[in-house]
Amino acid sequence: MLKEKPYPMQANSNALPAQTRIDDFIIDSVLGGGGFSIVYKAHHYQTNKPVVIKEYFPQKLAQRDIKQKIVPLSEKELSSFKKGQKLFYQEATSLAMLKHDNIVNVITFFIQNNTSYMVMDEVKGINLQSYIRKHNGYLSETLLRIIFPQVLSALDCIHAHKLLHLDIKPGNIHLRPGGSPLLLDFGAVRETEASRLYDSRVVATAGFAPIEQIKERGYMGPWTDIYATGAMIRSCIEGQAPPPSLEREKKDCMKPAQQAFKRCYSPKFLQLIDWAMEIDPTARPQNCQQLIEALKQLPPIAEPVEEKGLLKTLSQKLFKKQ
Repeated sequence: MLKEKPYPMQANSNALPAQTRIDDFIIDSVLGGGGFSIVYKAHHYQTNKPVVIKEYFPQKLAQRDIKQKIVPLSEKELSSFKKGQKLFYQEATSLAMLKHDNIVNVITFFIQNNTSYMVMDEVKGINLQSYIRKHNGYLSETLLRIIFPQVLSALDCIHAHKLLHLDIKPGNIHLRPGGSPLLLDFGAVRETEASRLYDSRVVATAGFAPIEQIKERGYMGPWTDIYATGAMIRSCIEGQAPPPSLEREKKDCMKPAQQAFKRCYSPKFLQLIDWAMEIDPTARPQNCQQLIEALKQLPPIAEPVEEKGLLKTLSQKLFKKQ
């Protein structure tokens, strides 16, 4: 649902101006946005606690009037606007229900200006996609062994609530001090009971979405998020998204991680990435606990596994444990 990129405040004339009050919060600046929302840095007007606020704003369907209300462009767009708002509300309620150390915390959500808002904790750190681009991949295995099991633990919590995330990718991972990941953007979340029903609105990010998420008769389950997690970890190494699963199904030209990166990473760790990324859903781990247990069984990283100095740099600069 949401494909968001950061942009400066002046780049979006539809954004609420600084010092605008909505509910109990004051807007400070724009953090980012995309086709379906605008994200703001804000603070509570009494406590000054910093927060992040996400505003539902489908820019192709609506506009902001002089009273700051979001209104559909015409009657023709009203139905789509309401459907999108329902999905946004679903994202907010799902996040409010899910309490986990590696899932973004929703403080509250409310309706104002004829639209919906989601208020989340502000957390220091860096977007994983930005970090991958900065270093052209080849992130330290030590760092990846921190990220991998914690993302799986968060997904295990999501799956326990009979939900699927369906949009795991580096852009939806926030790295906090210490390198601990935080899952963001639950705009694609879906109930497991509906996983046999094809829905064209389901997000399918190329390179991260497995075959069953794309095909009309695909049967999605925890294994679907597991594929995306494996693809996310592989992209941390390769510096780019893996080939789309439809291409891999027709002719798999992607080298197994065990072959492609054997000089830089331990073989058993690479084997787990390949296991998570099996094209056949039944050949993958069927739940997160299977993969978490396998990661626990990995031997310590043997020297001299090449780490490219990235973990050291990361620890020295941004990720010093407080």
